[in-house]
This record gives sequence, structure tokens and C-alpha cells, in this order.
Amino acid sequence: MSFTPNSATSATANTNLANGRCTDLREIDTNLAGTGLRVGIVMARFNQDVGEGLLSGCCHELKRLGVAPAAVTLVSVPGALEIPLTLQTMAQSGKFDALVALGCVIRGETYHFEIVSNESARGVTDVQLTTGIPIANAVLTVENDDQALVRMNQKGMEAAQCAVEMANLLKAVK
Repeated sequence: MSFTPNSATSATANTNLANGRCTDLREIDTNLAGTGLRVGIVMARFNQDVGEGLLSGCCHELKRLGVAPAAVTLVSVPGALEIPLTLQTMAQSGKFDALVALGCVIRGETYHFEIVSNESARGVTDVQLTTGIPIANAVLTVENDDQALVRMNQKGMEAAQCAVEMANLLKAVK
């Protein structure tokens, strides 16, 4: 049997469609309820004003989602390259359901921007995949201060949402 896009094969198509969606399968809904979750935040102090803006957005959103302030732990590190090791230690502790990485790397005139941006992101991803603890990566990589200031609050909020959603999702699929 060959496959032709947008055609149904009655022998194998056993799916009911409603509004273009499969309706005969189990779907795990998005869950942004933060009650009972323990969240760790690692924030880089380099570009501290932006880090504080990210943290403000993140903390406000975690609280809005129901994460108790006493269930949130903040650790600060010198810069973006120190974030992954700290996340790894926190993930291995068993004390957290999700983690958040906050920081900002602003392009300069040297190749250093690429190294810090790429290695920080790779490190965060490696920790997440190695430990199985979800990490919301909100380390901004921007061209200038203005871009960072415009994005920091929203990105902090999105990181909180991501951390809560992924913690709940991983619990649901286990």
C-alpha cells in the first residue's frame, strides 16, 4: 500500500477526526497548576539588571500559577557558563520538580558571545536530558541592552509557565 498525502486508507485509518484532530486517543492536557511543585531557579549575575527583570517575571508567574513562594529556591551564579553545573547539582539533589535558568548574553565585538550562548544552551539541555528534570531555559541571547529590556519580563513569565507545564507533563506520562 502506498501513501498519498491527504488521502485516507480505510484499511489502516481507524481515527475519528473532529476539527482536524484525532478523537479516539488519550491526550494529556496542558496543566499549569503549580500547587505542590518545587521549583529551583539559577540566575546569572552578569547583566544583573536583565537577570532581575527575568526573575521578577518568573516569580510573579510562579505565584500566579500556585507555586508556593517557600517552594521556590533561588541560586545566583557569576555568569551563563556557570548555570549548567549548578542546575545539574540541583537536579541531582531530588529536591526539585522543575528548574529555571535565567540570564542574559549580549553580543559584543568578539566571538565570545557565540561560545557563551552555545555552550550555556548545550549545558542546560544536557542536564535536562541526563537527569530527567525539566529545565526552562530563559537565558536571553540578544544583540543589545534594549532587546533584553523589552523581552525580560515576558521571557521570565514564559519560563515559569514552561517549568510548571513540563513538571506536570512528566508526572502524567510516568
